[in-house]
Amino acid sequence: MKTPDQEKLNTLLGKLVGDLGAAASAALVLLGDRLGIYKAMADGKAVTPEDLAAKTKLNARYLREWLSAQAAAGYVEYNAKSKKFKLSPEQISAFADEGGPAFFAGAFEVAQSLWLDEPKVAEAFKSGKGVGWHEHSTCLFRGTERFFRPGYNAHLVSQWIPSLKGVKEKLEKGAIVADVGCGHGASTILMALAYPKSKFYGFDYHAPSIARAKQLAKEAGVSRRIKFEQASAKDYPALGYDLVAFFDCLHDMGDPVGAGKHVRESLADGGAWMIVEPYAHDDLKDNLNPVGRIYYAASTMICTPASLSQEVGLGLGAQAGEKRLKQVAKNAGFSKFRRAAETPFNLVFEARA
Repeated sequence: MKTPDQEKLNTLLGKLVGDLGAAASAALVLLGDRLGIYKAMADGKAVTPEDLAAKTKLNARYLREWLSAQAAAGYVEYNAKSKKFKLSPEQISAFADEGGPAFFAGAFEVAQSLWLDEPKVAEAFKSGKGVGWHEHSTCLFRGTERFFRPGYNAHLVSQWIPSLKGVKEKLEKGAIVADVGCGHGASTILMALAYPKSKFYGFDYHAPSIARAKQLAKEAGVSRRIKFEQASAKDYPALGYDLVAFFDCLHDMGDPVGAGKHVRESLADGGAWMIVEPYAHDDLKDNLNPVGRIYYAASTMICTPASLSQEVGLGLGAQAGEKRLKQVAKNAGFSKFRRAAETPFNLVFEARA
């Protein structure tokens, strides 16, 4: 073995220290989210651990250690003179404002599932078999919905749907929409709230997610205009939809081309297929960045195993890129395909027959 360059080794070790600190801090973010500590600090007022203990009914000694770790991570602010801690407006947005566009705490539940399910994925590496979505820990389902919902809140109604030709107008007048792979129904509910004259159908093969979606729709007051039903992407009812939407799920499917063919059969004349996928460039070298790092990790542990557990097992992965997705749509019988919108985390495509 060649002797390592000491300067390069020190640089790598420095990076690893930072990464280990981030990994360790993820568990503390989960604690703060689950125990309501961030929300108790959402007023932005400076507190001592004892003040926070009185507000949360939690142990002050544990809170002191948690606050200190959060301050070291840059997730909480600390004043050395007053010896108090507080959340800045930006930290409140990221950790305490669940309905806001920058909320990030829920994403750490997805990270938790990576650790919990690592033994299952390790076995899949050896066997070549897949790990189905339904085989993962429950925190993945909740975490995925909470991770993607802020982006949907910020962009779905205001930007993504208006970017599709004529779709916004159809929805305002009254259209029929299918949300395939709807999970807990965050995207379906948002559309139903924005377009009260339209009828929505949410489909997912995962029965517990459908049950949760029904509950959330009822809480949002839109359950009469949404029908959630357990069905796969290749067998949901073909009712002649004006819009079929796939939110961050096409790459998880074993047979995305087959799913696309079913979309084509289920669309009304002039209907559109909206495909929302994780942001990715076509070439690997262009995805070697912080966002790509997150998505490749999720793809290794969740998305690719999910695809390989199904028929065909194409294994697109979460960083498929526009070129490969366009080929899927073309193979499914769609002659028109374009990038309609994008964010730092998502690409939005419009496909038509």
